[in-house]
Amino acid sequence: MSTTKLEREKGMKATEVILGRGHENITSTNRTTFEITKETHLTRQGDCIIAVGSSKGADGLSDRFKKLAQKESAKITITFQVDDEVEVVNARGSPHLSLTHATDLVVRKSDYVCSRTLAIKADKAAKDFSRTLVEKLRNPKQRVEITLTAESAT
Repeated sequence: MSTTKLEREKGMKATEVILGRGHENITSTNRTTFEITKETHLTRQGDCIIAVGSSKGADGLSDRFKKLAQKESAKITITFQVDDEVEVVNARGSPHLSLTHATDLVVRKSDYVCSRTLAIKADKAAKDFSRTLVEKLRNPKQRVEITLTAESAT
């Protein structure tokens, strides 16, 4: 039985949905990264954190998502939905991603990789997020839906 083009394309894409919330100390001013964390405590020094109380850390992502994200050709799209505000970040995967951190997911403009790294070479850091979205995320009751999509051509 042959594989159809649609089946091949479907096989090269994985999506994860993460739920999180805001926090009064979200500043979103970091110039090189942004972070989503399962932790619920946040100080003002956490200037890269964009959502707390997330439903997943790096180790909670599916094996399918991880395998696609770890391909050299991987494109990773991170979409934040906060009420009617949407923020989209485009980044890259890497064979060096371990995706093993229990609580954190970090997206970086650089190509630095550690257990917390979800994606590298991102087109946005925390400071680049819409100030309207950031203001909403300063409310601890605000919910945010984060959709991660990993795609690979190979």
